[in-house]
Amino acid sequence: MPRSFFNVYHDRALIDDEGEELPDKHTAWKEATMTTGQMLQSMDGSFLPGTEWRLEVTDEFANPLYVIHVIAEKPR
Repeated sequence: MPRSFFNVYHDRALIDDEGEELPDKHTAWKEATMTTGQMLQSMDGSFLPGTEWRLEVTDEFANPLYVIHVIAEKPR
C-alpha cells in the first residue's frame, strides 16, 4: 500500500517522517482536507491576519501530490 506524508508549514516546518499507508491518492486528499480542518480548528483563533499555513502531501519518493494553502488577510 502506498505511503503518504503530510508536511505542515506555519511558524516552522513540521515534517512527517513516518507517513501513513493509504490505498490511493483520493484517500490521501480526503485525509489532507480533514487534517487541515482539524489543525486550523485546534489553533483556537491564533491564526492571525498576515500569516500563511500550508499542508503538503507527498508520496514515499517525496513527489508532491497535493498542497493546501490557507492565507489570512486583513481587508484594506
